[in-house]
Amino acid sequence: MKRSSRVTVNPSALQHNLQVAKNTAVNSKVNAVIKANAYGHGAVATAGILYPYTDGFAVSCIAEAIELRQAHIDLPITVLQGHQSIDDLRIAQQYQLRLTVHDTRQLSLLDQYTHHYRFDLNIKIDTGMHRLGFHLEQTQPVYNTLKTHRCVNPDTLILMTHLACADDVDTTYTTQQLRTFNEASKAINIPKSIANSAGILAHKESHANWIRPGIMLYGSSPFSHKHRDDLNLKACMTFNAPVIAVHTLKKGDSIGYGATWKCPSDMSVAVIACGYADGYPRHAKSGTPVFIHGEEAPLIGRVSMDMIVVDIDHLKENNIQTGDIAELWGENISIDSVAQNAETISYELLCNAGNLCSHHSF
Repeated sequence: MKRSSRVTVNPSALQHNLQVAKNTAVNSKVNAVIKANAYGHGAVATAGILYPYTDGFAVSCIAEAIELRQAHIDLPITVLQGHQSIDDLRIAQQYQLRLTVHDTRQLSLLDQYTHHYRFDLNIKIDTGMHRLGFHLEQTQPVYNTLKTHRCVNPDTLILMTHLACADDVDTTYTTQQLRTFNEASKAINIPKSIANSAGILAHKESHANWIRPGIMLYGSSPFSHKHRDDLNLKACMTFNAPVIAVHTLKKGDSIGYGATWKCPSDMSVAVIACGYADGYPRHAKSGTPVFIHGEEAPLIGRVSMDMIVVDIDHLKENNIQTGDIAELWGENISIDSVAQNAETISYELLCNAGNLCSHHSF
């Protein structure tokens, strides 16, 4: 059974945002990051839309890569978590996947692999994210091992790291990471990959040979102090839901669970068929904007599982009716604004709505 909310993805906006990344890092190749079902936008469909304009794709795990290959996406695919077993190596060979190597156990698995095949690999070093990556002092030894390994194609090795604070332009942490990366790799003459979306847009020195745009592809700003329009990004996902009731309430009437919001006067409200079961953030505060009939109407009361209530009393054209469509975010309501009101990030909202919503179209 399909629910009422609907996610629509704009293909031209995806292509536009990728072009912004390319125009910003003109000397770099592009690995478009479409992990987590392309941040809720649909991995296979997104790959097809971006296919003519990117040099490759990046996903989290083997399963995500298989989905793309089975959909006949034949560009290079980088698996950012790399292989976790011998079976993963067999699958990577079968589907010709580029693997990320970030710890010694993965090296041991390569040693154990008995098939005659040479993998394309990324070597990931930890410059300060402290999540995945070899310790800095391992950089040269690991490179020396892999460039002569019987299961590795030495001509396609890439050295990579990940920036932890590139979205904070006031910190010196990114500069420190770049300095550390350059020092650790100064004797290693292979292509490099560093920049995520924030790195692409704010740290030119991180562009290197390959960039990895993620959140910017989907029209969201990676910076808390900059709106997407400031970065020439376009919203890709529009999240809509219908109005299912319109009421006139009395002064003092409470709205929603906990009776946390009370009407300051007699007023009109609209009930919209969308809640946290559809991917709308449960912790969105009263005042979070919703777009109806060309105007913004503020959320009032708590978000429920499948409904929210908005104040329509102040709208110039207060003729809202059941069946009218409200935009929760998209071209008119920035997802970054909704995320800020819910004290979360746009990444979470995109993934939740895109992966939970039963209506999903391009």
